[in-house]
Amino acid sequence: MALKATIFKARVQLADMDRGIYADHALTLARHPSETDERMLVRVLAFALNVPADDHQGTLEMGKGLSDVDEPELWHRDLTGRIRHWLEMGQPDDKRLLRAAGRADKVSVYAFAASTPIWWNGIANKISRASNIEVWQIDAAQSQALAALAQRTMQLQVTVQDGTAWVGDGATSVEVTPVRLNPR
Repeated sequence: MALKATIFKARVQLADMDRGIYADHALTLARHPSETDERMLVRVLAFALNVPADDHQGTLEMGKGLSDVDEPELWHRDLTGRIRHWLEMGQPDDKRLLRAAGRADKVSVYAFAASTPIWWNGIANKISRASNIEVWQIDAAQSQALAALAQRTMQLQVTVQDGTAWVGDGATSVEVTPVRLNPR
């Protein structure tokens, strides 16, 4: 018998001063049985860092990610179905990233494990020919601190300023500064 996804609800109050976006978002997160709280909260952070200011060009949505090789963790599709932004968490292989780069205008990866430098050294040259791929590293201690915020129902405040995000639940706040690994 297959295990079912666990449903989490997150209300995210976003104040992104870098992009001038101030909004509330209600997210329903289906956490795959193999997904950790850490990965799920990195998904929420990636959503907050990449959500468009309005939905005139489509919305940023949760994809099937771990359950379907043809979908990312998050994606922004415009009203015609064109994939404008494909977002992955963790350490996907180079073939998956290059396939995504051919399908989407932009691909972003948010790597968060302590082994990220080893993974990056193995794929950096392989994906360098795709100019639309951005790879970001979140410090492992910061992503583990994010995991502590996980609850079945979450009220999160995300404030972004000067490339740093503060994610809090009213009692605890975690500072996260993603670092871009590949040059622009």
